[in-house]
Amino acid sequence: MLASQRQDRIVAEVRGRGAVRVADLVELLDVSEMTVRRDITELDRAGLVRRVHGGAVAPDTLARPTDEPGFEAKSAWATAEKESIAALAAQEITPGQAVALSAGTTTHLLAQRIAADPELRPLTVVTNSLPVAETLHRAAPGTGPLDVILTGGSRTPSDGLVGPVADAALATLRVDRLFLGVHGLDASGLMTPNLAEAATDRALLHAAAATTVLADHTKWGVVGLAHIAALDAVDTVISDDALPTEARTALAEAGCVLRTKEHQ
Repeated sequence: MLASQRQDRIVAEVRGRGAVRVADLVELLDVSEMTVRRDITELDRAGLVRRVHGGAVAPDTLARPTDEPGFEAKSAWATAEKESIAALAAQEITPGQAVALSAGTTTHLLAQRIAADPELRPLTVVTNSLPVAETLHRAAPGTGPLDVILTGGSRTPSDGLVGPVADAALATLRVDRLFLGVHGLDASGLMTPNLAEAATDRALLHAAAATTVLADHTKWGVVGLAHIAALDAVDTVISDDALPTEARTALAEAGCVLRTKEHQ
């Protein structure tokens, strides 16, 4: 296991359980105590966990439901898993469709794949994400048009556009499929720390004939202040192979189709 993979797993354990012991991580990762302590030290310096005697706990920025990390910070989390999720999501796009991409780092990776693949065109993309819109604007010429509709609105720390302007724009649109990134989810549904973003995400849901949520395993159990929607409002969830059993059970009970690399 690479150092980045170990550290992603440590962050996931801390976020899911609130705290984790060095001894437990040694057994879980099958590495030495020295390696675990070195990984925790690096994650502490990066602000992803807080090192304590005997283990690590969640820092305030990951523990409070009102905190919203910025786009750059979130881009460094679970990068391999997000790339895999974006690759699976691209398979759900058919040329000639109109699709929507919400704000988020995983949807941004999907936008990069759309921009690089002329075979996905013609395509119309509706988005409330500034990085997504910029990436698609720079796309190489393809076999058909790539039309981008940016909603407008007020900017969030995640570089999303939200609020009444965004909501009003979305109320006039209909798309074949929404690819929705979320701050967190559990059996109760999808969550975000931003009240305005929750309303705009609901507007995206209402505009879509079908919804695919893009969420790596570290998102499960993460609580946000604002509830976006219940799991039964989602058609498909694309995640990674480390998604816990409790998450798989909750998604199945809600009628969501789960796609991971192991179940393509």
